[in-house]
Amino acid sequence: MVGYAFMGAAHSQAWRTVNRVFDLPARATMVAVCGRDGAKVAEAASRLGWAEAVTDWRALIARDDIDVIDVCTPGDSHAEIAIAALEAGKHVLCEKPLANSVDEARAMVAAAVKARALGVRSACGFNYRRVPAVSLMRNLIAEGRLGAIRHVRAVYLQDWITDPNFPLVWRLQKDKAGSGALGDIGAHIIDLTQFVTGQTITGVAGLTETFVKERPLPAESSGLSASAGAATGEVTVDDAAVFVARLSGGGLATYEATRFATGRKNGLKVEINGERGSLVFDLERLNELEFYDATLPTAEQGFSRILVTEGDHPYVAAWWPPGHILGYEHSFTHEMRDFIEAIATGSDPTPSFEDALQVQLVLDAVERSGAADAAWISVVES
Repeated sequence: MVGYAFMGAAHSQAWRTVNRVFDLPARATMVAVCGRDGAKVAEAASRLGWAEAVTDWRALIARDDIDVIDVCTPGDSHAEIAIAALEAGKHVLCEKPLANSVDEARAMVAAAVKARALGVRSACGFNYRRVPAVSLMRNLIAEGRLGAIRHVRAVYLQDWITDPNFPLVWRLQKDKAGSGALGDIGAHIIDLTQFVTGQTITGVAGLTETFVKERPLPAESSGLSASAGAATGEVTVDDAAVFVARLSGGGLATYEATRFATGRKNGLKVEINGERGSLVFDLERLNELEFYDATLPTAEQGFSRILVTEGDHPYVAAWWPPGHILGYEHSFTHEMRDFIEAIATGSDPTPSFEDALQVQLVLDAVERSGAADAAWISVVES
């Protein structure tokens, strides 16, 4: 694994757990974790369960005892690491968003396609696909329970940088992060809605805004938390993004991603309205799915609460008795489960780099629309 902060910790927990929970055709061994600071990565290796700590990712991909490279770094290094790893014959799991630009994402797809022909697999880590309620949502839509999709509404609301004195961490710098709330959390709801509906976004019109233009430079930072120094620097990414979109099936969609929704901590919510019913998922109640079945007699209609903890729900059979709820970290364990199973069986894991490129194309279109006063921008096919 390359990177060991927030996402590195989440991935490590999943790698530690996955073979203890799921009966898989291959076993993950946590060989080495990589980071630039020798002392910090050594401490992380001990704490997170890695056998070894190194400071050069190039040395990792040259080793014969490593089959998988898990990329958990900021976006500015995703393309370089992932492409080099694929060319070295390593399977690659890369955190979202796939890259910092469409050009980088396309180069990563090209490397993935070439490697795939040699049996080398790759996937992008949109972990919310692996929440059991989200997988159930997709299954119900695929079965036709909603009929034709008319509307999609998706929001991802956070408030962790509302304080103007919060430091200028890497997530607020375009050269490292690619974009702000749009790419960091907006990418999640773009992928999630395309995943559950089975449709793609074909065009957008959007606005982005940076509310706090300058922030104190961090004395020390982990990406989501930091202590402030005396000097200041420019915020070069968006704080918030809103856009409307058209889906490939003809439906309309609205999206909002912001880190300035005061009081909202991790408020992802998606509602899908179809001709025969509606579904609602709320990440802060991630074991539940709301379902409105308009095919029932009117006297029986109303949103019903499905507690997604039964053994016949996606992923759930490996865990606890019904009603014993799962949490955020389980989505990463499910991600590793699917990734290992795909590699071991010689199939292609999802979401693929091509799927992640589609998200990158939407992000790029929203940015271009915002720069052009919410002009309508078609999403160019990959």
